[in-house]
Amino acid sequence: MVSREYKRDSSLREKFQLLRSITNSNATKLESHVLQESETSIIVDASKYIKKLKQKVEKINNETTSEKYFCDPTGHMVTVETLEKGFMIKVMSGKNEAGLLVCVLEAFEDLGLEVVEARVSCMDSFSLHAIGSSNNDDCESMDGESVKQAVAVAIRTWSDSHDPKG
Repeated sequence: MVSREYKRDSSLREKFQLLRSITNSNATKLESHVLQESETSIIVDASKYIKKLKQKVEKINNETTSEKYFCDPTGHMVTVETLEKGFMIKVMSGKNEAGLLVCVLEAFEDLGLEVVEARVSCMDSFSLHAIGSSNNDDCESMDGESVKQAVAVAIRTWSDSHDPKG
């Protein structure tokens, strides 16, 4: 008959082995004579692993909040993120409006931005994610804020001219 203590120790060893494998711990395999030392090493490695994960999450959160957001009174949201060579421009609206895509693409053209890659959804709502790069070597003089403002102004002007109340 196997004692409860043996089963508990065995279960604990299995859990430490799992923790060791998840955290890529350098601790040696758990043998009964080195159990205490290995447990401590695994816990220390797991703690370091958790800290690294927290740093990654924080970095991702900082990148997300560093994006420039603009939501104009017409309900369109414009987001611009500066990339190494160009910009990631996102335009979102709660409703799909005919002509909005053309308006945004014309704003890109006016800015001298060439669409390198784009994803558009125009079903119930409007969503555009585009990567634009300068088709003249003037991209360094352009910043995300000016791109955001130019796109937002174009949308606002287009929206005002298509307003059924106006």
